[in-house]
Order: sequence, then C-alpha cells, then structure tokens
Amino acid sequence: MLDFSDGVAGAGSLAVSWHAGWPSAKHDPAPEIQVHAYDPHTMILRQNKSVSHEAPFMFLLFGNARALLLDTGATADPAYFPLRRTVDELIAAWLADHPRDGYGLTVAHTHGHDDHVAGDGQFADRPDTVVVGRSVDDVIEFFGLDSWPAGAATVDLGGRVLDVLPGPGHHRSATVFYDRYTRLLLTGDSVYPGRLYVEDWPAFTATIDRLLNFCATRPVSHVLGCHIEMTTTPGKDYLIGSTYQPEEPPLQLTVGHLRALRDMLTKAGDNAGAPPFGEIETYPHDDFILWRL
Repeated sequence: MLDFSDGVAGAGSLAVSWHAGWPSAKHDPAPEIQVHAYDPHTMILRQNKSVSHEAPFMFLLFGNARALLLDTGATADPAYFPLRRTVDELIAAWLADHPRDGYGLTVAHTHGHDDHVAGDGQFADRPDTVVVGRSVDDVIEFFGLDSWPAGAATVDLGGRVLDVLPGPGHHRSATVFYDRYTRLLLTGDSVYPGRLYVEDWPAFTATIDRLLNFCATRPVSHVLGCHIEMTTTPGKDYLIGSTYQPEEPPLQLTVGHLRALRDMLTKAGDNAGAPPFGEIETYPHDDFILWRL
C-alpha cells in the first residue's frame, strides 16, 4: 500500500510548457490532450486549444483503491477528444507500476458548465466507474455536503484524502478540492489566471471567505484553476475565443491571490447588485480579471 499520509508528498513539478494552440488549428501537430505528471500519482491534463478554445485543465489523482478524475473537458466526441482512452492508458500505466485488483474510478466536476462536463458520456459504460452528477443536489448527495453552501466533506481514494468545499458563485454547483497529499487547492473556474465570471456576487464572496478560512490552517503548495486566459502583460487577457495563446503565464496561483481577490470584492462592494441588464463590470488585477455578470 502506498503511503499518502498528510504532508508525505515531496514537491511536485510544474516545470511544464503548456501547449496553447497553434496559428492554424487545422495543422496543429500536438495531441488533443497534453498530459503532465505533477508527481507519479498526480496527472494534470489540458485539452488542446485547437480542439476547443476553452482548453480546460483536468486532474487525475491516484489513491490505493481508486482514482479521481476532476472534469471531463469541453468536447463530447472521442474522435476529437479521446479523454477516456487517455485516462485508461494513464490508469493502466499506473497499475503496471502499482499492481492491485479491483481498481475504481470516480469522475467528478469542479462545476457543471459544458466545458467541464462534455466528456462525461465517454465514461458511462466504463467498469468500476462512478460519474457524479452535475446538479447541486447530486453534489450534495454524493459528497455528503448536507450543510451546503456551508460545511465541508472528504473523499477517500484509499489512503489519499481530499477535502471538498462548496464553491458557488461562478456556478451554483461549484466545488473546490484540497488534496492533503500534494497540498494542491483545485479551484475550478472560481480562481485562475483569467476572467473570473461571477453569476452570484454574494455567493462568490462567501466562497472566497470560505477558502481563505480553510487555507489559514492548511499548507497550500499551489492554487490551480482550470483555464489560462491572461497574457504575460499584467492585467491583459487574450480575446475571448482565442485558439492560440503563445504568451501565457503559468497556471499556478497562490493563497496571496485569494487575498487580493477578496480585497477587490470589498472595493467593488460585497453585496452590490448585478450591473444593468446587458452590461458587465470588470475589475482588473495583474493576474486575473474579475467580471460581474
């Protein structure tokens, strides 16, 4: 049995150059999915921007009893986005190094937007696999988040435990995952180097407060969201729908970015109403842009 005790993990590697599309998407030589091994038990996947401009990141975490896949990308058709095949190959390779019987897979989501759940159907008939529903009720029932949007829960992959926190604001069923082994905080579309779209301002503010309170008593190695939309010029993002982003910043943020985001929410007005119909308010930071929808 592998030891996934709290704090045992060595520092994982984010020394990776993320593929950010190609000048001509039709001629992109890169695979549909980029895979980076953060450590031997933690894989970070990114969908190619030439397949979908969303280019979401996904996370595959291995425990002793089962693996957890967070999000399934923006494309349903395996001919264009072979997520099931890629995950099966990664699990087979991991099991070759760590043989065991009856290994399961749980497919869950950081939230229910289409660019994070489109590949769910690829896993519908996979043996020993559970695909968690995307509604608030589904999330509450599966993880046992009975005090939603307060409280927290845990999911045990077999010695590797993750904390699950309600994260509504960007999306009503959003959740945030903290991996005690790597100390990664996986924030979905709530916090990442890009446009932080807020559909429910008070709920989003409460989520950031919840994350800051949580992080105050836990070590966090990196804050990892699910997109990169910024350029390397502070405060400047790529155009929405861009399929080629040659000058991207790193994916990883810090708890300090959570604090900066909370300060921006305060300055913008914690409980301010939505902007007039058809208008969007934006609040720029060097590493992200807050959008009030």
